[in-house]
Amino acid sequence: MPQDEPQPQPTGRRRTRLYALTDGRTAAAHAVLTMDTTITAADGEVDGTLPTEWQEILAMCAPPGGRAVAEIAARMRIRLTPMTLLLGELADRGLIHHRPPLAVAETTDVHLLQRIRDSLARI
Repeated sequence: MPQDEPQPQPTGRRRTRLYALTDGRTAAAHAVLTMDTTITAADGEVDGTLPTEWQEILAMCAPPGGRAVAEIAARMRIRLTPMTLLLGELADRGLIHHRPPLAVAETTDVHLLQRIRDSLARI
């Protein structure tokens, strides 16, 4: 019989369980975020001691652009509710800024809608 070979270990960063990241919370303490809220990382260095997921969010939402909550959740493959909890924690710590969705009058711009469509198609 051939000798059992050790199984290869998966490479990449270790991800923290969502329960641990949210400390078991089911609602954000202060920030009210919807799926179309725009998130932008606060200026400053990313602390290497932050959980991997937080670092990814801050890198993804670097100023001046930012991303919608739903886009961040989709790119990180995390459900929307846990993502809003994570972003709420980041907002409470001052690591991100959040802007409410555009008003109805601002969404009638055809060029803006086309850019949104094109951005979603790239995901």
